[in-house]
Amino acid sequence: MFYVSIVIRYEEGKITPLQVTWEDGRSFEVDKVLDVRRAASLKVGGQGDRYTCRIAGKQVYLFYEDGKWLMEGK
Repeated sequence: MFYVSIVIRYEEGKITPLQVTWEDGRSFEVDKVLDVRRAASLKVGGQGDRYTCRIAGKQVYLFYEDGKWLMEGK
């Protein structure tokens, strides 16, 4: 897992990720949020709100935990 910067839309108490920026400065638009639930990372543990998203045609998991955004890496 690694930390990422996220551009979000916050509307009526709902957070929607719109764009992800990696540490190296590359940015990717979130094509679609497929699911949001409280869950643990299956790869490294930890628990938070898991956003299942489609980015560049691939399904990825973004986690929001303790005010920080993390993304599962390969």
